[in-house]
Amino acid sequence: MPLASQRVGRRERNKQEKLDRITAAARELFAERGVDEVTTQEIAEKADIGAGTLFLYAKTKGELLLLVQNSTYADALAEGTSAAERIPDVLDAVMAIIRPVVECNRKQIDNGRTYLREIVFGDPEEPHHRDALVLTVQTEKAIADVLQRDDRSAADAATLAHIVSAIMFLSMASTINIANPVDDVVQEIRDQVEVLLPE
Repeated sequence: MPLASQRVGRRERNKQEKLDRITAAARELFAERGVDEVTTQEIAEKADIGAGTLFLYAKTKGELLLLVQNSTYADALAEGTSAAERIPDVLDAVMAIIRPVVECNRKQIDNGRTYLREIVFGDPEEPHHRDALVLTVQTEKAIADVLQRDDRSAADAATLAHIVSAIMFLSMASTINIANPVDDVVQEIRDQVEVLLPE
């Protein structure tokens, strides 16, 4: 039994090591050149694995992007949720959640827009896509929790959070915002969300 446990442990460690190398290689190449300009072969070579092995961890380049971006999104959401807890004003607290998400999405604008497209149109059966969808649900939950401070029902807060999330994602993905800095995108989102909230 202990020998079998060691083998499983070693196998799992090796798999995690490869996943870490793949993630690091994809992150670096995507940041340097953008997801559209990088091939899966280049990622495999940088990660020092075979192309076939790469596809055991992510079946498409879109899935690789989801793998890379999900951890950044999760960190941004945690940062925003933590900040929102300390802000009494509901609109300001909602925007505290949104700002770091927008910032992480805009680090490399083409990658951010492709990430959003993958969330909407990707294969929900793929694990990294499922993880991305979980993050969108967590974002809406964080926003709904803040909105309930105004004595809204849980159902109303959830519906409103879904609308706020849609505004955020559309503003980040919109072609007219490609050249706009983070502050402009955040302000656009704030202006729209403010209209939804009562005075």
